[in-house]
Amino acid sequence: MSKNTNRVRLLYVLRLLNEKSDSIHPVSTEEIIEYLGEQGYSADRRTVYDDIRALSAFGYDITQLKGRYFGYYLASREFGSAELKLLVDSVQSSRFITVRKTNELIKKIESLASSYEGKDLQRQVYVTGRVKSMNESVFNNVDRISSAINSSVSIRFKYFDYDTSVKKVYHQGGKPYSVSPYALIWDNENYYLLGYDEDAGIMKHFRVDKMESIVSTDSERKGADLFREEDLSGYSVMHFGMYHGDQKRVRIRFRNRLAGQVIDRFGKEISMIPDSDGWFNIDVRVAVSPVFFSWVFSFGDGAEIIGPADVREDAYEYLKTLISQYEQND
Repeated sequence: MSKNTNRVRLLYVLRLLNEKSDSIHPVSTEEIIEYLGEQGYSADRRTVYDDIRALSAFGYDITQLKGRYFGYYLASREFGSAELKLLVDSVQSSRFITVRKTNELIKKIESLASSYEGKDLQRQVYVTGRVKSMNESVFNNVDRISSAINSSVSIRFKYFDYDTSVKKVYHQGGKPYSVSPYALIWDNENYYLLGYDEDAGIMKHFRVDKMESIVSTDSERKGADLFREEDLSGYSVMHFGMYHGDQKRVRIRFRNRLAGQVIDRFGKEISMIPDSDGWFNIDVRVAVSPVFFSWVFSFGDGAEIIGPADVREDAYEYLKTLISQYEQND
């Protein structure tokens, strides 16, 4: 038998162990011999022992069970069962991934486990009915943007939203944006591009699944100085719901029982300064927007914007506008 034949046979043994074995379901020597025969390769017990030793010597963690349930199984994999379940959950919950692409990705994740573990992953798949993106091209968009970032060139694209008829409505009347791309951010189950809007002269973010007709240009990126000033680790913390707004340092007062929610939003490094009995203050830099006000209002009388005065006044005016929508007309 040629060396090439031996190598291919080894790969088939590895495939069998990868697909059909785990600690509860080891594959026996007889099963391996039978499987190799189905693939057109003759083998005996000695051949199997030699193949297992060769794979182990190469670095594969193959464990042999003895006794009543004699057999071999792949003890270590690139991803553990808990890690695969985490990946499945992430794909399921991601709004920017369409239902069809979600099912495709979960199938691929299942292939990283044994067929038995794959069935366990299937039992926790609940995709139908979840709110998902309608834009199938999001993966191509991410690829094009990443290539432009790596090549340090600007891109052009159209940007749209949906109307009440679920039809696309293009920003700028359909005129393409010219943007120097710098980073991709995943926030609130959506992908965003952070880049320098060359016409507006400022840094902006755009939802990737609402970008269309992305084209790389030959022009070098602009706005590098503005990008260096951005704190990427805190960008999504500052921009509530990724809404644009004037960035200001704001002081907010909270009841002590809301410390956990504040940490969830701003992280464990946030300084919570004791105030009067049962209250604490925080000073944070945020993009002041209606979504920021709504976040504060969601805590009812447990939170209050202390300053600066103009932000407090804007919050008051926004709240009055909301109240007016519910007032009875005479």
